[in-house]
Order: sequence, then structure tokens, then C-alpha cells
Amino acid sequence: SGMALTEQMARQAKRFGAELGYEEATEVDLGTYPFRVRTSATEYRAGALIICTGANARRLGVPGEQQFIGRGVSFCATCDGYFYRDKAVVVVGGGDSAVDEALYLTRFARQVTIVHRREELRACPLLQRRAKANEKIRFAWNSVVEEVLGDEHVTGVRLRDVRTGEVSTLDADGVFVYVGFTPNSGLFKGQLEMTPEGYIVTDKHQRTSVPGVFAAGDVQDPDYRQTVIAAGTGAKAAIEAQRFLAEKEFEEQEEA
Repeated sequence: SGMALTEQMARQAKRFGAELGYEEATEVDLGTYPFRVRTSATEYRAGALIICTGANARRLGVPGEQQFIGRGVSFCATCDGYFYRDKAVVVVGGGDSAVDEALYLTRFARQVTIVHRREELRACPLLQRRAKANEKIRFAWNSVVEEVLGDEHVTGVRLRDVRTGEVSTLDADGVFVYVGFTPNSGLFKGQLEMTPEGYIVTDKHQRTSVPGVFAAGDVQDPDYRQTVIAAGTGAKAAIEAQRFLAEKEFEEQEEA
């Protein structure tokens, strides 16, 4: 499980000398060196900093959504699609991610309904053509989810037509929400280069716009949002941070 994997990683890190601080970072100063990281408990000085604060899936904010997370409401088709083999699912959204994940879900589900508030999708033309050509996919145009329905698990959604106001019920075993992600980069605004969406900009070595500061995982990756990819960028960032510190140490020795 994810929890067991995390615990094993923590044990391995501590075995190699890492110290784990279960504190909330409240302020970061990248304008001084060493960098300053203030938390709810103390202040750290860092010769190198790796940012792995992730991103949060935007929620619909409707009744039933929070209640059924893990029991029919999901934000990752790649993670949970297999559990919906031969079932009917709803995908909420109309962008590239929503359509791409809807196509992925057709490998398992018997029917996928894309619910979109407009009359046409925002996804790229190729994805749109693929979705419309797939016999397992149908569309609920000009519609928004008003409520996620269920008992022990999701049984459907209540939809509202944004033009007419008409309310209807759509039976479904699962609801996949793709209305965007918000990177957790607020602590670093004004200090690091970011995309208009707030993702931290890095090069192929995970370096940010400030030397000695690296970023990895979903806070700098708007596309994949997979554990294995985040872990890979984290490994790259760690290697680069180690190199940065070694170079700093050598430069200081030369100056001395």
C-alpha cells in the first residue's frame, strides 16, 4: 500500500542518516544563503533545498464528493481505473486530462460519460476525435454535477443543465474529477520562476531559477502526476543537490 511504501522509505532514509521533521513550513527565504526555512516549531538553515510540496486536485465542492472519496470518487484513472472493470463511470471535465483519462478508462469500464459544462470540449482536436470515435464514450453537454449520490459507494450523480436548469440523475459506479490541479507553490511565489498556473519551472536537472534550490514531483510537473515519476525526479534532485553542495565546499576550500 501507499502508506507501507512511505514507511519503508522513511526507515531507509533514517538508516542513512536523514532526520525527519514533522512540521509545517510557514515561511521560506531564498534571498539569503544559506536559505532559511521557518516552520511551526523552528527555523532551519539550508545549503541546498529540494521542494516536493506536490499539487492538490481541485474539487467540485458539491455534496457527496468528500464523503465518497475512495468509495467511488477518484482523481486518478491510472490509479483506480482497474477497479471499475465492466462498470459505468463519469468523468467530469473537458480539457486534455479529462479526455485522456476518459479514453484510458475505456480499457476497463463498459461505459464512460464525460460531463462538461459547455457544448464542446477544450481538449486538443486529436483527443476530441479519439473520444468521439470511441463507442464506449458518451457526453453530457452543458451540464454540471450538483451532487454525488450513493449509499456505501457511489451510485450516480445529479446533473443540472446550465441552459435550462433541468435536473436529472445519471447512474454510475464511479466519478473521476478532472477540473484541474493546484500546485502547492504559494510559499515560493515571488522567489522562484513559475508558470502562469503556479508550477515551479525547472530544467532537466531539476534546478530552479535560484542556484541551490531544486524542485521535484507534482509541484513542477503538470502532466503525469504519478508516484514513480515523482520519485524519479526526487532522486535526480537529490543527486544534483549533493553535487551543488560538493562544489560549494570545494569553492570555500579554494578561497580559504
